[in-house]
Amino acid sequence: MRIDGISREAPVLVAGPTASGKSALAMELAARDGRVIVNADALQVYANWRVLTARPSPADEAALPHALYGHIGPDQPYSVGHWLREVAPLLDRPVVIVGGTGLSFNALTRGLAEIPETPPAIRREADTRRAAEGHEALLAELDPTTAARIDRMNPIRIQRAWEVQRATGRGLAAWQSETPTPLLPLTRAEAFVLVPDVDWLNTRIDRRFQQMLTLGALEEARANLAGWDPKRPSAKAIGGPELIAHLRGELTLAEATEAATLASRQYAKRQRTWFRSNMKPWTKLSLP
Repeated sequence: MRIDGISREAPVLVAGPTASGKSALAMELAARDGRVIVNADALQVYANWRVLTARPSPADEAALPHALYGHIGPDQPYSVGHWLREVAPLLDRPVVIVGGTGLSFNALTRGLAEIPETPPAIRREADTRRAAEGHEALLAELDPTTAARIDRMNPIRIQRAWEVQRATGRGLAAWQSETPTPLLPLTRAEAFVLVPDVDWLNTRIDRRFQQMLTLGALEEARANLAGWDPKRPSAKAIGGPELIAHLRGELTLAEATEAATLASRQYAKRQRTWFRSNMKPWTKLSLP
């Protein structure tokens, strides 16, 4: 796409599904304007995955300033609230904020309610119940307002809402109604969401996972094999569980590749659906 019409001064936000070319656009804008490229992807923050999360390469990071990439340990929880607090001091510089985690962009441009952290005992209770009964059981116990708003196909969000209600006695929707002023309202930024052709994107997803294997994704998974815990926040990296299963002899490499590619396609579909519902005021950039 042409970047001639994009402001050289205003903060620029670039959202889009996985493999849609967000990082390349961010690099182009950063090179033109002297911007810092700020990560808004929930998994690219983790130090133990570079290849598998498509983090910028060492060469890219050396060429242009990047922030909030690969700075969190694999065991460390990292929420949208953590991200928002780290983004705040970066906004006094020219930035292009890029990623596929819509909740981060929502928090940045609409504000984020300060919800207390979930006590470990309640998290364990929620984990146990979701494993035994499914997320539908937790959904059935949410207050009506929260249940009406929540993504019913997202077990993680449902569990989080249940934990908030269980820990605080108030529904997630009630907490969200007290959302403070956003750090960066959309009126102060240029916001773009990439809208790729589905077949084009799926082809790129298939090709990219093969490229990841060439670049060392399997070796990266092997480095994570010792002490692998699927409950770690960083274990949600798409392709990680599949390659770990291969290294354990549970899947062939071809089977792991097929499963990881399918998971990436499904993730991209969820992202596209979420962007359509939540980013209506954003400028749409059709691809290819």
